Amino acid sequence: MGAPPFILVGNPENRRVTLFQDALARQGLPPAHVVPWRELLASPGLLADLPDSEAFVRIDSTGENWDVEKALLKRGYADAVGQGCSVLTPEQVDRLPVDRGRILSPRQHHLGFLRVLAELESIFAAHPRWRILQKPSAIADLFDKRITSRRYAALGVPVPEPLDGVTDVESLRERMREEDCREVFVKVSCGSSASCLAIYRRGRSADTLTTTIEVAKTGWYNSLKVRRVEAPKQVDEILTYLLGEGSQVERSIPKARLGGDYFDCRVLMVRGEPAFTVVRQSMRPITNLHLGGWRGDLDDFHAAVPRNELADAMESCRTVARSHDCLHVGIDLMYEEHFAGHRVLEANAFGDLLPNLRRDGLTVYEWEIQEALRQLP
Repeated sequence: MGAPPFILVGNPENRRVTLFQDALARQGLPPAHVVPWRELLASPGLLADLPDSEAFVRIDSTGENWDVEKALLKRGYADAVGQGCSVLTPEQVDRLPVDRGRILSPRQHHLGFLRVLAELESIFAAHPRWRILQKPSAIADLFDKRITSRRYAALGVPVPEPLDGVTDVESLRERMREEDCREVFVKVSCGSSASCLAIYRRGRSADTLTTTIEVAKTGWYNSLKVRRVEAPKQVDEILTYLLGEGSQVERSIPKARLGGDYFDCRVLMVRGEPAFTVVRQSMRPITNLHLGGWRGDLDDFHAAVPRNELADAMESCRTVARSHDCLHVGIDLMYEEHFAGHRVLEANAFGDLLPNLRRDGLTVYEWEIQEALRQLP
């Protein structure tokens, strides 16, 4: 008997989908039945009406499709009203021009995504023979840094210490004084790829932000350039916005260096075990590859990291991955200065887009497919 087919919820034009289809073909498997996000948001029956027969179901990112972004903003409107975050009415959403990188009510967008995930849970409950590779409830948790940070800490995993009770700029400064903390990361809790992120530092003469946010005449943007903001009014304006959208605020932990550069790692966990590691190196503490970072050398990494520290970090990654009902979880992991310890920075539901990596001759997606098949009785 052949392997069950794959159902893939995603954006068909996106390389996440095309690369996964390529991986299936290389494994001699039929192409996945793709349910486009854009069409699913308009007609849930596209998925709900599929037969309840043996199948794997993979949920992929909604990102990089303008129609999907607008649909999610509309879906989140009712829940966003009255929450203190920025809000766009459905009519305003309809009038929005395509404007790549513009920040558009991230909390409202997230609330729309949560509604869709809840609908998927209902659809899956009516299809008990489907094997869901990432449970929608797990994806929802992974998109809230406030939930995951506290969950991991409760499990004994080292994370950057959060500063609780921060509601506005003044309470942020007060909490930093109480904790004797000079520098914090302020991250919109539903953000990804370093979007809506700022490093806030209290200086002796002036406060500063290091951020991906660019303020322009036409709006605010997640820029591909990390910039420093020093004007007090703009510092407060950006912090007020981020905190209003619901942010994780956490103490900044100095990172270990590799060849003199900052670095951290993306560790892709598959079925609870470390499968692939990408070293992300940068001249700045923000190491994302699309923000000027680069892939570091794995041999240099293994030569630098003490074996006991590496083993401890991988055990933390196992604990994190196994706390989520997902085939794969991408974990952002840092080592502390001088390799005195490690911290799990966050985990990602869609953190497996890692092209040009191979293990035992298999790409990332091929490895995931093989691991999914190993779950069969």
